[in-house]
Amino acid sequence: MSLPEIFLLAIGLAMDCFAVSLGIGTTRYIVGPRPLFRLSFHFGLFQAAMPVLGWLVGTQIASLVAAFDHWVAFGLLAFVGVRMIRSGLDADGESHSRDPSRGRMLILLSIATSIDAFAIGLSLAMLQVQIFLPILIIGLVTGGLSLFGLLVGHRLGHTFGKRMEIVGGLILITIGFRVLVSHMI
Repeated sequence: MSLPEIFLLAIGLAMDCFAVSLGIGTTRYIVGPRPLFRLSFHFGLFQAAMPVLGWLVGTQIASLVAAFDHWVAFGLLAFVGVRMIRSGLDADGESHSRDPSRGRMLILLSIATSIDAFAIGLSLAMLQVQIFLPILIIGLVTGGLSLFGLLVGHRLGHTFGKRMEIVGGLILITIGFRVLVSHMI
């Protein structure tokens, strides 16, 4: 696998994280360097770790995981998306009762956005591609695009207020539907 192909793969995998980061950036929790780092770091870490897991698991379990991975991703993204929409419609509400760059919410978002990377790891194993360089590039590209999405989302949140939480929630739900449709077709 050539370096340009690895970068294209990394950008494709990072788009979900970028879109989620854009929506989350509109919340009041993502202020300052610590939450920005936590979210972008975890998105990059999970996006790099999932291909390794896919690589290690191999093709024996692929059929079992393929049967439900898209439903898990859809459920997690839809759950967070609906909460963001409800918050955007409620003038006093918050999309998250806690900081989405911490704890369970951070892990759920990281898993939901990186499930496709597991399948990529399986594919790389079948193609007998060395895994180190692709996961390094996938992790760095995802972390960078997630940070960029958080910063842009923060700026949009200041400009457009709570309406951006509705847009962010719709983006998350749309990503979830895209995952479902792409796996069902």
